[in-house]
Amino acid sequence: MKVSELFISPGHNFVGHHGRPAGDHPIVAVDRIECVGGHGILGDRFFDQEPDFKGQITFFAMEVFEALKEELGLPGVRPELTRRNVFSRGVDLNTLIGAEFEVQGVRFGGSEECRPCYWMNESFGDERVEGWLQGRGGLRARILTDGVIKADV
Repeated sequence: MKVSELFISPGHNFVGHHGRPAGDHPIVAVDRIECVGGHGILGDRFFDQEPDFKGQITFFAMEVFEALKEELGLPGVRPELTRRNVFSRGVDLNTLIGAEFEVQGVRFGGSEECRPCYWMNESFGDERVEGWLQGRGGLRARILTDGVIKADV
């Protein structure tokens, strides 16, 4: 798996905001993330969310993002609108659900699809996005070992 881009956010914009406006916490592009086994990514909103949280880190395929932009005619959208942590290339993320895998020496347990919800439409400013992303919204995973992931250059 190649790592294209990395993001973290200090706070929740959508979790816990149902029926209210989204929050305004930025999602920040970083060149590296520090993964802490069983806890999450240092500095990210899901760090120590709850014991054994299945979404300690999220992955999204850059190939899917590029197809979304092209097929929906959204040339100006940016990866951070998905609010996922790791943008990958070269792997079908759905094949990692229920599997252990390694990225740059860090071990992960793929827990489930990172299902899109209605907030995706708001984030992207297009009501078609949630439906388009069904079955390809990314991967939620648990972090099994400590380590650092860097964007491949």
